[in-house]
Amino acid sequence: MEFELDDDLIAVEDLASQVFGALATVERVVEVERTEGGFDATLWKALADSGLLGLALPESAGGADMGMLGLTTILQQQGRRVAPVPVWSVVAGAALPLARFGTPEQVERYVPGIVDGSIVLTGAFDGNPGESAALTAIRKGDDLVISGEIPSVPWAPGAAGVVVPVRCDDESVAVVVASAVAPGLTVTPVSVTGQTADAALRFDDVVVAAADVLPGDGTQIAEWTRRRIRLAIAALQLGVCEESLRMTAAYTSERMQFGRPLSTNQAVAVRAADAYIDTEAIRLTMRRAAWLIDTGREEEADAAVLVAKWWAARGGIRVGLTAQHLHGGIGADIDYPIHRYFLWGRQLAFTLGGADASAAALGDILDRAPSIGAAG
Repeated sequence: MEFELDDDLIAVEDLASQVFGALATVERVVEVERTEGGFDATLWKALADSGLLGLALPESAGGADMGMLGLTTILQQQGRRVAPVPVWSVVAGAALPLARFGTPEQVERYVPGIVDGSIVLTGAFDGNPGESAALTAIRKGDDLVISGEIPSVPWAPGAAGVVVPVRCDDESVAVVVASAVAPGLTVTPVSVTGQTADAALRFDDVVVAAADVLPGDGTQIAEWTRRRIRLAIAALQLGVCEESLRMTAAYTSERMQFGRPLSTNQAVAVRAADAYIDTEAIRLTMRRAAWLIDTGREEEADAAVLVAKWWAARGGIRVGLTAQHLHGGIGADIDYPIHRYFLWGRQLAFTLGGADASAAALGDILDRAPSIGAAG
């Protein structure tokens, strides 16, 4: 594979950089967190108007068919600005599984609205690798009656609905689209490390009609979706780490200590170099996994995504700590920009399983995972 972006992806990168750079300034991000509930509706509309929300979707669903390499390129730029919009949870957690597994009626009902920004559907697939669905369901005719609670669903406040797996009374798994205003569904906003808009969802005998159940094997749909969500999180973490490192390099080069720049101290340079290596590891493993998915090599991608998520978790936390420590006392100031990157890095590191959980899941599949460099 090629580790450099092609011309089309460079154009996507430039466009995403312009949109996020213009609308997700530090001042604007703070304003959204404090006065708008952590969701930037203005930026969301701009992303839709520019065509970025539909970029990864197949052309048959109104997208540009640029796959995970396209989506991860956008998310990388979002991470550089810690922009408070639900790109990964809406596109990877809802739009992609609907476009791939939904009926024509489901695709027509939901996907165009996601692409134009008028509908926000978020995915609720959180949990450590290997964990079963948090919600349970009883089949009543063609409908499902769902109960249970999910402690934290990304970007659930204000969403029109949630795409979520449920375990049925016959031990099968179904993936459903549950309306946020369905009787029996309670949405309670919660505070999270990254200061984004999350909520706890409680289902008390919520009825989901057959028309809102994705056809097919729910277990396979859920794993297919989680694979893409984990990769999307790794791409977002890459952007967070890149900008954290850039800000730290600028600060230590300008900060004078004993008559010379802080960056000239060997200990500072070594820590920054280690952070750079971690950031590059996230980049290379993430892009390899995205390329495998886009070329249809799902079995290889299964392991590759877990490797990328491991680096995004372990390496991402190390980069965040390095950036904060090398900023000295100002790094602990919660109003200073670097602190926000530290918080985002920790939030992303543990979403859908931290480093240890990812490593354990990787160990479970190593006996069937294709070797690097194997023929085929």
